[in-house]
Amino acid sequence: MKFFIDTANLDDIKQAYDLGVLDGVTTNPSLMAKEGITGDANVKAHYKAICDIVDNNVSAEVIATDFAGMVKEGEELAKIDDKIVVKVPMIKDGIKAIKYFSDKGIRTNCTLVFSAGQALLAAKAGASYVSPFIGRLDDISHDGLTLIEQIVQIYDNYGYETEVLAASVRHTMHLVQCAEIGADVVTCPLKVITSLLNHPLTDSGLAAFLADHKKASQK
Repeated sequence: MKFFIDTANLDDIKQAYDLGVLDGVTTNPSLMAKEGITGDANVKAHYKAICDIVDNNVSAEVIATDFAGMVKEGEELAKIDDKIVVKVPMIKDGIKAIKYFSDKGIRTNCTLVFSAGQALLAAKAGASYVSPFIGRLDDISHDGLTLIEQIVQIYDNYGYETEVLAASVRHTMHLVQCAEIGADVVTCPLKVITSLLNHPLTDSGLAAFLADHKKASQK
């Protein structure tokens, strides 16, 4: 499974990269605004700064909702760096844009996916990634993990190369369960990734080892 970090914060991205487990980054206009990044030139420069940290897979989202606008923005984003994956919304013109980008060799991430049917359309259009938002489904009493399972099954049935990118992952159990059911990628905040390190038995075991070592070295 690939680990992406969902943020525009450069320090968090560097921390995840330095941990040695980071495969990519997803971000969006809301996350950019949270970091105080505004204006087209500043946003593009920030995407470039992210690309300079990681090895690959930086999802950069279009703002337009019409086909011509998405194509224009997507082509501009793709020129920033070869690591850019153009993030396109799951709407009619978005599917058309994904097909256009696919034919041009530009990688895409189809975002805001909430059904297996939407994921099927994205795969047929040639999306590189499809992003089901499992946390947001959980918020309205729908099982987001079941959706991941459905999409994985459909893609396996027909050999689609589109990767299932589990988004809106909010805690470690989400992440582990996504791994169990075969999601290709998970994107989440840094704290979800680092929380995988934690277990009380690891802490108590290490404390005991160190205490025993201290006793032995004092003899």
